[in-house]
Amino acid sequence: MRTQVGIIGAGPAGLLLSHILHLNDIESVIIESRSRDEIEKTIRAGVLEQSTVDLMTEIGAGDRMKREGFVHGGFELRFAGRGHRIDLQELTNGRKITVYPQHEVLKDLIALRLRTGGQIHFEAKATGIDGLSSDQPIIRFGTKDGETRELSCDFVAGCDGGYGTSRAAIPEHLVRRDYFRVYPFGWFGILAKAPPSSEELIYAHHERGFALISTRSPDVQRMYFQCDPADSVDNWSDDRIWSELQARVGGDGFELKTGPIFQKGIIPLRSFVCEPMQHGRLFLAGDAAHSVPPTGAKGLNLAAADVHVLARALSSYYSNRSTALLDAYSPTALRRVWRAQHFSWWMTSMLHRFHEGTEFDLKRQLAELELVTSSRAAAATLAENYVGLPLA
Repeated sequence: MRTQVGIIGAGPAGLLLSHILHLNDIESVIIESRSRDEIEKTIRAGVLEQSTVDLMTEIGAGDRMKREGFVHGGFELRFAGRGHRIDLQELTNGRKITVYPQHEVLKDLIALRLRTGGQIHFEAKATGIDGLSSDQPIIRFGTKDGETRELSCDFVAGCDGGYGTSRAAIPEHLVRRDYFRVYPFGWFGILAKAPPSSEELIYAHHERGFALISTRSPDVQRMYFQCDPADSVDNWSDDRIWSELQARVGGDGFELKTGPIFQKGIIPLRSFVCEPMQHGRLFLAGDAAHSVPPTGAKGLNLAAADVHVLARALSSYYSNRSTALLDAYSPTALRRVWRAQHFSWWMTSMLHRFHEGTEFDLKRQLAELELVTSSRAAAATLAENYVGLPLA
């Protein structure tokens, strides 16, 4: 097999990249280890920045998002028993966020890519990448039928997440350096059949820990609360979950709307960055290169930003054979990545209770929350980062 850009991974980064390249008359082939059904049924939340929404719309993937997504012009910070609205739209000259789950984004992108003639090899596991220092790298992969095949290409885009083969192809220590931060808590997440408790997202700080109230649809709600990552969902009955959530977001007469819980899970929180994001003819994008705690809602949006930079660089190469933008890909993408890491860390440290935290730390957090809800300058910094910076 032969193509111009071989893409490993049919997540948001890989699918977005493939379609943008298609719009620029650049061929690509996607190698994906999961089945289409598995990808589309893996439920993940999604808060889309204004720039991500604009990009999806520009490439023709935004119709269903526009119909079914929830556009929010602000969100609420709750602490000390009171709610405080952050007016994103007013603080950022009209920019907003859209709540639209990641698996719905993936459904839209897969359908669009296949409808426009894209090649996606599902259930095909990439096993290695050869010749990254040559002008014809090769992706080796196994098919669902047990065949071993090769894809020859000009460039490889590693979009296969934190456990794929792409990042491992960059020699650790000699070339690659990984930066980690593991947080001492996780998020206990639920999906519940219930009406919305709020028209906008609620981020809550409480002595018992953080909580987040979000919506999935008019009758399905997504909620989280800070927990021990080693805890078990078996320890939490529905009644105990609702009691804990209400305790953390209550005050001013606010009452959660409850209903049957049909999904429970615990996710750990960590920060990760791989430097550099390129090696030879391999370019990493999305979770293959970085991950952030979900507090800042940056994961999918960083993938879209990476792809925007990479697609522009590849288009420049194929239109005029210039490698200038390709050579600058890693430092360009990493500037935004580290900005997002800082914002995600800031939101996490401001809203969560740490095991080693003292009464001093609690008072400091409350003072910080008072600042961002009373100072226009502080609120604007929060809002500008939350809705997302314009794409580079």
